[in-house]
Amino acid sequence: MKKILTIAILAFLALGANAQLPKVYNDNINPIEQINKALAQAQEQGKFVICQVGGNWCPWCLRFANFITKDKEIAKVVDDNFVYIHVSYNPRKSANEARDKAMLKRLGNPGRFGYPVFVVLGSDGNVIHIQDSSFLEEGKGYNKEKVMRFFKGWTPKAVTAE
Repeated sequence: MKKILTIAILAFLALGANAQLPKVYNDNINPIEQINKALAQAQEQGKFVICQVGGNWCPWCLRFANFITKDKEIAKVVDDNFVYIHVSYNPRKSANEARDKAMLKRLGNPGRFGYPVFVVLGSDGNVIHIQDSSFLEEGKGYNKEKVMRFFKGWTPKAVTAE
């Protein structure tokens, strides 16, 4: 009985910790239109687009969004080089299955890596990299060095360097 109570308390605390994280995904946005707008902005600014695909249902998605927002060095690298968007997708519950399939196809079917998954789009709109987030994790969060390496390795300058 003690074990069950302990497990229940730990599960409740874990859920509560994620409930405190800001919700960053908007389920009311058409993801294809969101991507198109981000690409137009990126082309204007000489940046790439990073799509963080996942949802408010995903604790790791919210942790990552919080992690990169709170760390000033990471936030600067992201802001200087990318138009960063949170593309809402729930593999268990689709609001518009045909649209979601088209969006995933456009992004190179990144869901095979789990969530969150990061898709880097070049200024031409083509997928240039899909990043499995598990390689950026450490414990119950993310490793700053690995995250910085990911972002710095896929900046427009890094990709087009000769």
